[in-house]
Amino acid sequence: MALRYSEKVMDHFLHPRNIGEIENPDVEVVEGNVSCGDQIQLQIKVNPESKKIEDIKFKSFGCASNIATASAVTELAKNKTIDEADKITWKEVADNLGGLPTIKIHCSVLAVETLKKAIKEYQKGEK
Repeated sequence: MALRYSEKVMDHFLHPRNIGEIENPDVEVVEGNVSCGDQIQLQIKVNPESKKIEDIKFKSFGCASNIATASAVTELAKNKTIDEADKITWKEVADNLGGLPTIKIHCSVLAVETLKKAIKEYQKGEK
């Protein structure tokens, strides 16, 4: 059975945005989904004064949907404040990509969970 992906999912899969690593990130986290084996490494660099995410990079170990949702979440979070980025939802990521097959929704959940974990780690270091 072939899955139907939107053009935007395919674009993010074939041309991921913000892929790679940040030199000296403020935070690096790794999250995974044990049921499917997908994994995302996410790094962020935050401006200490404005609290905006100045740089965000990811590496994905998984399927096309995992790569596309990780790419999309980085685009949605970049240049937002920590508080604004923390409000991004899995549905917003999926909608931004023109939708995902139902069986792949968990990829947008993983992308958002990884972002929220990075934000939480950054906030721990502020105190």
